[in-house]
Amino acid sequence: MVRVPVAVRKTRHALRRSRRTARPQLPVLELTPRPRPWARGLGLVAVVVLGAWLGLLIVGNVRVPVGPMNTTMTLRPSLTGGTKINISPLGALQLDSHHAPVRLDVNVDQLDPVRSQALVDHPERLTGLQDEVSRDVEHGTLDLALRSCVAVVSGATALGLAVYRRPRRALAAGGLALTLLGASGASAYATWNPESVLEPKFSGLLSSAPSLVGNARSIVTDFDVYQKELARLVTNVTKLYDVTSTLPAYQPDPNTIRVLHVSDIHLNPASWKIIGSLVEQYKVNVIVDSGDTMDHGTAAENGFLDPIADLGAPYVWVRGNHDSQTTQRYLERMKNVHVLDDGDAETVAGLRFAGIGDPQFTPDRSTVPGAAATQELAGDRLAAALRAQRSAGTPVDLAVAHEPSAARQVDGEVPMVLAGHLHHEETELMKNGTRLRVEGSTGGSGLRAVEGRYPDPIEASILYMDRATHRLQAWDEIKLGGLGLTTAEVSRHLPEKNQP
Repeated sequence: MVRVPVAVRKTRHALRRSRRTARPQLPVLELTPRPRPWARGLGLVAVVVLGAWLGLLIVGNVRVPVGPMNTTMTLRPSLTGGTKINISPLGALQLDSHHAPVRLDVNVDQLDPVRSQALVDHPERLTGLQDEVSRDVEHGTLDLALRSCVAVVSGATALGLAVYRRPRRALAAGGLALTLLGASGASAYATWNPESVLEPKFSGLLSSAPSLVGNARSIVTDFDVYQKELARLVTNVTKLYDVTSTLPAYQPDPNTIRVLHVSDIHLNPASWKIIGSLVEQYKVNVIVDSGDTMDHGTAAENGFLDPIADLGAPYVWVRGNHDSQTTQRYLERMKNVHVLDDGDAETVAGLRFAGIGDPQFTPDRSTVPGAAATQELAGDRLAAALRAQRSAGTPVDLAVAHEPSAARQVDGEVPMVLAGHLHHEETELMKNGTRLRVEGSTGGSGLRAVEGRYPDPIEASILYMDRATHRLQAWDEIKLGGLGLTTAEVSRHLPEKNQP
């Protein structure tokens, strides 16, 4: 056995140690790479959205009494926004009220029997019901907004803590949730469309609601129903008015002559139903039409005049600027119609009438040069005819012209003159003693009713004439809501000499 010297052994150990220390270190491999920043951001957003949604599902709803109803309001995540009103079991209404990543759900749970019975027992509370509902909705929406903030922040924070197990990341999730909710609220506010209630989308059994409630298109198809309802409204209102004890101190006696003044019907077929109802309710003796019964005065429109024969009272008529000579000749051939022109006078229902047709024919509403002078000349011719009648011992009680400017020329020649054209009623006692009565549009301006923001009202008047003196004793102004509306007003007026 060969013994290695100690010095050699020490040298070998030193060489081995030097080799080990000189050997390069290998890198440590990581099995899971660190996530990139965008991936961390997407993960945080997913946690926030899911946590916020869970929070809304758990606590993000409020129970709100709205008028006589109990409702539940909830915010829900949505790609399109809007409002959904659930009326179980009838269906739902969807309103395009706003564009935001949240949708407002309103569930009508039930009618509260106590509040409903209170409305039945005290119907006067209905007048304030709209304000009450507005206040209830406002308070409910505010409560829902606060509760939704708490639900969204709490849900996102709790889920962030469960996923990341770091308080700082959890608080970041809660803050991001609050920011997203605020941005959603701002988007909803910026895109809020209050007129969306006019265009709801129905589902379930409520899909038949438009056909039951009615819409703009049904005015054409159901116009007969509409005009019958207006006529029935006139009947009911005049009956009610007749029995009230708040009228001025004038009560027409059975011998009073009742004159129905209409004007500017403009091809509105509803007018005939209304006129017929007024004739029946007021026991009208004679109807006076101060012109513009037509719209264009064409022969094709003449059939519109046929119901005049069945109105139940004689019909006195003068031509307006929308009525043609063709219109006038058609009416002259109708039984019970008295056409007045060029100052002609007739006695109808115990009263003496004289009138003149409008000298202009402008169915396109064009302006004719010198129109005012033409109207004044027509008024002068009527005034001359009135003087001739008085000289002959047959004085006229009521003069009729279409244009008020023509009617003003007879001041002092007749007790009263009737006109139209302006589409609103006026009464004036002129300086020489003649009373000018301008009627509104009994046709609600016809097709022109839809040109303005609100439809023009339907107007007519009942004139109470003393049978002995043939002088005006009182008059009732009747005003109905225009196209699509069902409102009515009846007001009585007394001449100054008859005031109590």
